[in-house]
Amino acid sequence: MCDTCGCGCGHDHDHEEDVMDLETMFLTLDDDTEMECGILGVFEVEGIEGKEFIALLPLEDETVLLYEYKENGEEIELNVIEDDDEFDAVSNAFYNMYEDEEA
Repeated sequence: MCDTCGCGCGHDHDHEEDVMDLETMFLTLDDDTEMECGILGVFEVEGIEGKEFIALLPLEDETVLLYEYKENGEEIELNVIEDDDEFDAVSNAFYNMYEDEEA
């Protein structure tokens, strides 16, 4: 995990600068408040067929959020990954992908 920001990317960097370069979207929370997040990427995970996942980085936080991602026409649907094994697989795939991009 990164010493300076805790983002789990494994290197030191200017976290704020990275976030400024990202496309953003608003995530509506359970209490109906909105949180602006940078979109780190939409990706598939080997071994999990028929699903895509999205990695978001809140602009006000340094914790990567992972959700199941679905497009329904113009609508984007994000679902919490409730299965622990599936979440572990998605987390590992994201961090491996992110490390590859940084190398």
